Amino acid sequence: MRQSPRPLWRKATIALASLACITLAGPSAQAQSAEDAGFQGYLQLLAARARAAGVREQTIARVTSGLTFNPRVIALDRSQPGAGPSSGTPAFEPYRRRHVDAGRIARGRRIYAESADLVSRVSQRYGVPGQIVLAIWGHESNYGSYTGDFDLPRSLATLAYEGRRRELFAEEFVAVLKMVDRGVPREQLVGSWAGAFGNPQFLPSVYLRVAQDADGNGIADIWNSRADTIASIANYFRDAGWRTGQPWGFAVNAPASLDRSALGSSLVSPRCPQVFARHSRWRTVREWRALGLAPQSGYWPAGDDTLATFLEPDGPGRTAYLLTGNYRVILDYNCSNFYALSVGLLADEISR
Repeated sequence: MRQSPRPLWRKATIALASLACITLAGPSAQAQSAEDAGFQGYLQLLAARARAAGVREQTIARVTSGLTFNPRVIALDRSQPGAGPSSGTPAFEPYRRRHVDAGRIARGRRIYAESADLVSRVSQRYGVPGQIVLAIWGHESNYGSYTGDFDLPRSLATLAYEGRRRELFAEEFVAVLKMVDRGVPREQLVGSWAGAFGNPQFLPSVYLRVAQDADGNGIADIWNSRADTIASIANYFRDAGWRTGQPWGFAVNAPASLDRSALGSSLVSPRCPQVFARHSRWRTVREWRALGLAPQSGYWPAGDDTLATFLEPDGPGRTAYLLTGNYRVILDYNCSNFYALSVGLLADEISR
């Protein structure tokens, strides 16, 4: 039986009630509602992109079901250093003390000793020193003690929707769906607000490219498996061009007579230009020695023909470093001079 149309008075009542709800909700609630609606529409675009990339429909539905916009992620993104006006370069020494600390050194040495055979096998296979691998692990997640508690698909979709780095995070969202297609459990997709996860804090695209199943259980488990974690970091470094047998760099003393104005490079890096702008031009170790530089250790850990750049992170009169091409590989992991220096210094301490 067909229902009779609603009386005009009832339609008016419903309209007024709806208007009252909107009014009572206030501008912030209206804005949030609009944000959620826009986000849900954008999710459909991401789903179509994943579908075109070959992700199974079942996976798309499973991962996107119930996803909502996360304003906390946007707030954290906008509060990051570099998101606002620059206040100059801070001192390196306080950063070094926080990241090359007694706890990280002791735990790195303990893992090195406990897993000596594993570390040795990985180092031989990938050509990357075990102490460098462990230093990355220690730096990224304090050896897995904290890997993040944000839902990865939600964070990545939110960052893509916000639009500041849309293409990057849209690609990472599709990559996280591909991880599920590969067998990674949905509940495992938890990490930092910016989309990094697991012991080495890989992004999804990096996981797909370099993660290793070193223990042979059928999945590259960089969350729980020490073997998979160590092998995956080593594979990242091999893929990034690590040169076997070459140090990352070493501390040097520079003479007061050193003419720093003659050391600069006119090259502008297309990637992280501010980071690379602090490096000198490349010279051989032989040339640096001729300029009066001397290693603080008392010996030269690199051959005369090894190319290196010069960096004084805290300015003249403080500890300076000669940095090889392997230092640039560490920068590939995280393009920050303070980060790369601390990884190298932590690695040196772990291996003592």
